[in-house]
Order: sequence, then C-alpha cells, then structure tokens
Amino acid sequence: MAQTDLPRPMVVLGLAGLAPQALCVLLVAFSDAYRWAALAAACFYAAIILSFLGGLWWMAALQAGDRRARFYILAVIPSLAAWAALLPWVVGATWPVPSLIALGALLLISPLADRMLARSITFPTGWLKLRATMASGLGLLSLTLAVI
Repeated sequence: MAQTDLPRPMVVLGLAGLAPQALCVLLVAFSDAYRWAALAAACFYAAIILSFLGGLWWMAALQAGDRRARFYILAVIPSLAAWAALLPWVVGATWPVPSLIALGALLLISPLADRMLARSITFPTGWLKLRATMASGLGLLSLTLAVI
C-alpha cells in the first residue's frame, strides 16, 4: 500500500482480517478433526464481513450527505445476502460449501460497489486499493475453502 492517506492501524488491521479465513484454510487442509468446524466458522466469518461492508457503504453515503435511495439499497444487500447464505443451517443442512461459494463470489465483486460509490463519494487515497486487496483475499480464501 504505497501511496495512502489511510491510518496505519486501518491498513494493518484490515489486512489482518484475512487471518481467520487463512487459519480455516489450514485447518480444513490439514485437520480432519476440525474440518467441519473450520468450514462453518469460515462461512460465518465471510457472512459477518460481507454484512459489515454494507454498514460501511451506508455510513459513507450518510457522511457524504447523499440522500438518494440507491446507495442505501445497495448497503442493505450484503446483510440480506449474508443472512440468506446462513439460512441452510436453519433447515438442517450441514454442508457450507454452497454458502462459501456465494459469499466468496460476493466478496470478490464487492469492490465494484466501492467504485460505484466513489463516483459520488470522495474516499481517502488508498481506500479503493485496500478494499480490493481485502475483498479479493477474503473472497479467494472463501472459495478455496469451498473446493478443498
């Protein structure tokens, strides 16, 4: 992250947010005893982060004073998608692979929403690059879990 106006703790902690998913990848790859728990934990973590993104988008639009509904509608979609991805457990499904695929894909495309918002909202230098790095990392780790 060469050129940035972002606070160092934001960058370090944001990138450290990949660690839980990376740990789950290691557990799934190397521990039969913790495989299912790691898959479930990874699924929940991806859902939480996706929901968090919606909150970021909501606040960005609010702070920018944007009163158009489209940004607030966009901001609600991640929470609804995360909720839908976790619903299989409510009906007794025990395999989180389809949910991990959906969540991983949504995380991968989430920077598109940031870019859309950036047309109307000014973000600090480096934010879009950091978001793309975090989203691609978490999305790819989630998809990796779905296939190993």
